[in-house]
Amino acid sequence: MGGALSDRFGPRIVVLAGAVLLGLGLALASRATSLLEFQLIYGIVVGVAAGAVFAPMIATVTGWFDRHRSLAVSLVSAGMGVAPMTISPFAQWLISAYDWRTAMLTIAIGAWVLLVPAALLVRRPPEMTASSPGMPAEGGEGMTVGQALRSPQFIVLGLTFFCCCAAHSGPIFHTVSYALACGLPAMTAVTIYSVEGLAGLGGRILFGLLGDRFGARRVVVAGLMVQAVGAGSYYFTRDVGEFYAVAILFGVAYGGVMPLYAVIAREYFPLRIMGTVFGGAAMISSLGMALGPAVGGWIFDTFHGYGYLYIASFGMGLAAVAIALAFPAPSSARRVPHTQPA
Repeated sequence: MGGALSDRFGPRIVVLAGAVLLGLGLALASRATSLLEFQLIYGIVVGVAAGAVFAPMIATVTGWFDRHRSLAVSLVSAGMGVAPMTISPFAQWLISAYDWRTAMLTIAIGAWVLLVPAALLVRRPPEMTASSPGMPAEGGEGMTVGQALRSPQFIVLGLTFFCCCAAHSGPIFHTVSYALACGLPAMTAVTIYSVEGLAGLGGRILFGLLGDRFGARRVVVAGLMVQAVGAGSYYFTRDVGEFYAVAILFGVAYGGVMPLYAVIAREYFPLRIMGTVFGGAAMISSLGMALGPAVGGWIFDTFHGYGYLYIASFGMGLAAVAIALAFPAPSSARRVPHTQPA
């Protein structure tokens, strides 16, 4: 929804509304008097707020850069990745020093203080047309939203995004639990998760540079293969050194691949509908993100171990590779079918 609104009204007002809504959702959640009330407020209000920021920002960045686009999108995504690594320890300190309600209210105020002024700096990118000097023609010229969402390019993009997220979400979510099940101390298990996240930040920059040099589609296919191998490698991981090695490999791959889906989308679809298209693909990917942890929990409860989770993640990762190989050349994507007048 945020992406579609940004196409119609511009990213600034949508991101600004998301920033206000984020702070409001956190503040209201801090006053919740029951678990159900907390889940509804946090899940719906904060979830909508996040959607109003992520897709419009990524779509906007793809419009501002024709050169080094992969790196630009990856850097914005890296900024979003840094936030949990900084806010989470701050939240933990607030909870330890005060309580969870105070922590959530403080973060709500911080969200307003930081995000509202930043949202005012967001600008709608200039339209890129074939007649713009020095600018490449945009993907899918003349394509409508309906045509875009029904196109083979969007279907391949959405399915690849879904399988990618389904492949890595389970291993990410269950990293600490699996390390604990292997007998590692709790603090060590948490540091493995942190190393995975740090590797993901480095992967975003690395894959952004590689995407600009070799093309986003090629890098995504290679990255998805590395991600599948990394997920499957957890099946054989037992000691702390192996955990760190796999966490680095896996983190670099999933962190690096994720931003490049927006770059691929920009190759196929015009800027005027990028928010809607990428927002739709991100919504499909979120289903994959929800699937992995749930399946991982079911596997552990049923088989009393995580082995089948990593086998399934490896298989899902290979499926993502196979689907990504079906991406057509951008030149064919720009030929939009039309009907001749009778």
